[in-house]
Amino acid sequence: MTNLLGDRAVQSVERYAKSKEPFLLSLHFTAPHWPWEGPDDEAESKRIKSLLDRDGGSQKTYAAMVQSLDANIGRVLQALDASGLANNTIVVFTSDNGGERFSKVWPFSGMKQELLEGGIRIPAIVRWPGRIAPGAVSEQVMITMDWMPTLLAAAGTAQDAAYPSDGEDLGQVLTGRTGAHPRKLCWRFKAGSQRAIRDGDRKYLRIAGNEFLFDVVNDPRERANLKDREQAVFERLKSEWEAWDATMLPERSRPAPYNHPGNVLADHYGVVNPAPATPASGATTR
Repeated sequence: MTNLLGDRAVQSVERYAKSKEPFLLSLHFTAPHWPWEGPDDEAESKRIKSLLDRDGGSQKTYAAMVQSLDANIGRVLQALDASGLANNTIVVFTSDNGGERFSKVWPFSGMKQELLEGGIRIPAIVRWPGRIAPGAVSEQVMITMDWMPTLLAAAGTAQDAAYPSDGEDLGQVLTGRTGAHPRKLCWRFKAGSQRAIRDGDRKYLRIAGNEFLFDVVNDPRERANLKDREQAVFERLKSEWEAWDATMLPERSRPAPYNHPGNVLADHYGVVNPAPATPASGATTR
């Protein structure tokens, strides 16, 4: 699949280069992801009967998947160079969530489907020759929704004012014209009724009924719970999350299961899925 997506992406770049039309290529590699199989794992592919192959995979397999991903990203970048498009093309490398299973999220804790930093901190790498200095690093806090207004502004247009994005244009920060500025971001996730809000360097987190306040700049591993030492900050962020949540669609009324409870992931011992809710008498189930 990774090679196939790489093939199609290279073909698209070459086709746009010939037409000289502006383009947006949204390329979503699945690797590394379930099922855990590398480019040469044909026998493993035939053995696997379910996407969630909990009895398969290894760090060696994971490495092969990442190497294939890296090689195909390289092919796309080479196609941009060969087509003469590289200097006028913005390339973004990012992810939809933190790592899981065989990945290493150090120095963070947590994983995909958790609002700990290991579940929500993701890479954000941008190449824009002549605009973003090679090797530059920014401490700007951003979220996936920022990409739409940022890329629209870079293309010389803007979002529809009637349908504003939840993100903001960070082009000035990315190009070094302005410095980083504080952000306030909110999350919620169905499993474990998780809640999180970050304001500057402080983050309120609720997970599995437990509440925390962390300094995620100086304590990115989220070990020192400051909720009693900084009670006013804790209460303020908790209240601000609730105010934000009131503007969202209602959370589901019943608890959602964890995909990685203790009986399938050994280091999640103690994580237990709630019992299914019993329908009210006379209720119709679907």
